[in-house]
Amino acid sequence: MIRFGPAGIPLSCKGRTLRDGISDVHHLGLTAMEVQFIKVNPLTRVVLEEEVGKLPFEVPTQLMVEVGETTREAADPAALKTPLKRRQNVTSLTWSLAKDYADLAQTRALARALDVRLSLHAPYYVDFFGSEEARDRSIRQIQWAGLLASGLGAGLNVTHLGFYGGGSRADSVHELSQLARELESWLQRVTDGQVHLAVEPSGHPDVFGSREEVLELAHQVRGIVPVLNLPHLAARERTAFSDTVQLQALVDQFVEASRGDLYLNFSGVEFYGPTEFRLTPIKRGLVRFDNLAELLAERDYDVTVISSSPLLEHDGMYLKLLYERALTRRWTKKHAPPPPKAPVPPPKVTAPVKKPAPPARPPARPVARPRRPAARAKRPSGKRTRGRR
Repeated sequence: MIRFGPAGIPLSCKGRTLRDGISDVHHLGLTAMEVQFIKVNPLTRVVLEEEVGKLPFEVPTQLMVEVGETTREAADPAALKTPLKRRQNVTSLTWSLAKDYADLAQTRALARALDVRLSLHAPYYVDFFGSEEARDRSIRQIQWAGLLASGLGAGLNVTHLGFYGGGSRADSVHELSQLARELESWLQRVTDGQVHLAVEPSGHPDVFGSREEVLELAHQVRGIVPVLNLPHLAARERTAFSDTVQLQALVDQFVEASRGDLYLNFSGVEFYGPTEFRLTPIKRGLVRFDNLAELLAERDYDVTVISSSPLLEHDGMYLKLLYERALTRRWTKKHAPPPPKAPVPPPKVTAPVKKPAPPARPPARPVARPRRPAARAKRPSGKRTRGRR
């Protein structure tokens, strides 16, 4: 199955709640949506008396994402599944799209009823090589995004891995790969394997996320899903992927690394300097979706196509239209009536071979017929008179 949807609440949505956005996506004929978890507002406090004995997911009007004895200790997934105790510290999020886990559950039920598949994008800015505080904040934000994704029923927690460190590029890639492995393991434990870490490539050469790095990470760490963000790869490699053979090889690599399904992010892109680019509406971008639509029409695996263009749902519907056109051409070609048979030429009539004429016979001599005797003259009737002498 193939799904199309926007990266965020549709621009045309009158209500700005998450459930309003899911309903609008459904009414527009789309079947996917990437929820944007951008602004993070954490609050750490002591457990209240009325909260003692309750599970963190059961506390009303609270999105509890961490429970611990101190605020500096690493987040323990097991603590989120045990009743709250006195003098424990809890960290709650204030999120405009949901107020508690019951709210997330209602949103999850609506998305399933309308057949809209959800994914969630973690905060865009992460920094694992800055200060200790920045590193800790980046790790926890990705973990918190995984908890929200689990509450929404989203299967993917999409994220970047941030800038390279100050050392060698190989050392930075190795350390980021270890961090991604730990984050994926944490998500598997806390969400019971329902949410996976999805790593996105980056268009900036100073940020982790080249084609080779993302694919190698997906092959090394089981469960991590590579995101085929075509405009970012086009900006990183400075190519428009106009060659069908080149594009087919790229798609095959990501399908193999993701073990069957493909999560694809698309928008228009324009190049400026050696490292400068910007995302644009699809019709203005250098990368065209037409060739990719032809390839997807021939696929035998599931695909989710997310529109990250500035036009969001408008370009999401346009992507779906281009795919349906490609699918129609493929169906027409496959089920076209057989060509009419060429008319059978009439058999050639060969002129009969003329036999040589037999030699001419000498003319036959006429046979002399016997003559009939002449008829005697009749004597006149009457008596003969003698004359006188």
